[in-house]
Amino acid sequence: MPEFLWKAARANAEIVEGRLQSESQTQATAQLRSQGLTPLKVERVDAGKPSAAALDAVAMPPKIARSFSVFGPKAITQADILTMTSELSIMLKAGLALDNALRVLIGMSAKPAMVELTQSILDDVKGGAPLSRVLARHPHEFGDFYINMVRSGEASGQLSAVLERLTEHLDRMRALKESVISAAIYPAILLGVALLSLIAMLGFVVPQFETLFKGMGDALPAPTRIVMVVGHAMTDYGVVIGVGLVLFFLLAQRWLGTPSGRQWWQARALQLPLAGSLLLKYDLTLYARSLGTLLGNGVPLLSALQIATQTVGNVNLRQALEGVAPKIKGGGKMVDALKASGIFEPLAMSLIKVGEETGRMGPMLLELARIFNRDVENGIKRGLTLLEPVLILILGLIIASIIVSILLGILSINDLVV
Repeated sequence: MPEFLWKAARANAEIVEGRLQSESQTQATAQLRSQGLTPLKVERVDAGKPSAAALDAVAMPPKIARSFSVFGPKAITQADILTMTSELSIMLKAGLALDNALRVLIGMSAKPAMVELTQSILDDVKGGAPLSRVLARHPHEFGDFYINMVRSGEASGQLSAVLERLTEHLDRMRALKESVISAAIYPAILLGVALLSLIAMLGFVVPQFETLFKGMGDALPAPTRIVMVVGHAMTDYGVVIGVGLVLFFLLAQRWLGTPSGRQWWQARALQLPLAGSLLLKYDLTLYARSLGTLLGNGVPLLSALQIATQTVGNVNLRQALEGVAPKIKGGGKMVDALKASGIFEPLAMSLIKVGEETGRMGPMLLELARIFNRDVENGIKRGLTLLEPVLILILGLIIASIIVSILLGILSINDLVV
């Protein structure tokens, strides 16, 4: 009979582990639950040897594992929040109280920063504060969407289900981010190499022809004169130009971090030819998913609208959506209020109208979020696929123009000689 290594939590948040024999992993899990334990990990021992993950889990307790950290405390990442949300959802679904589940998370965490964060959350929860209010004290780690989703779970009494949906959402966002990074690596390398080549040509190659073209004055073709001026500027003022560009970007970044700068940039971003529609659909994905989840959990429509609106990152879109709730409160239909915002396409309005007429607004909004999310993923993949040949073409034309300009200058010398 197969043997399994397991780790589980008692009702008092104590972590226990051991081995058992069972016909399947499902039966092993059921056997643990029948003993009043909440399974955290059940791994089969193959051919008398446990897997590497199982050995780590059983042979190296969390406190020992933390002592092997060479680089010290690390910043909390979205992957850490995803793991925390998934494990917390499982434990709450299994019947553990919130404070006990948080104690288990503290014992399981191998990162000091996560231990400190979870301990802080546990202390505040034990003090009587709702989980959503506690998480709001850590906006950098959780964000508005996460906090408002947890608030909806508390309002509907379905915190474990909401955490499960949050896990799915975070996992989809992680997969989307990883796919974008993977697809962008080659274009980024290509752009970097091309820019370095361009700087090398203007700063080192072009100045070598300055002696050759010296004294020709207006006899040089205009393209050659322009290239020589740019190359001369790169040689004499390259450091000043570099420092100026760095200062410009730092000041621009600081200004874009202000409310007025952020609003200006986000308004311009929505007007970009291809990226604008993707940014719009990304924000609407968050809005539709959060609103659908809130309504599906029994949160009143007006409250759900207010919470969902806060999940939208673009200030301009958020201001447009803030007018939806007052119109519905005044007796208007939801489809008319959303249509008046001017940011939803006809397909979205059709789905919302069907959902309102059939009383299935929550599922329809979640379906709309799925459609938007698919469009965003496909749009990003197509955009990155198109970006590569465009970069090659543009930078190839620039380098070719420099070479042609120098050749024109050389030909002009021959004409003078003749």
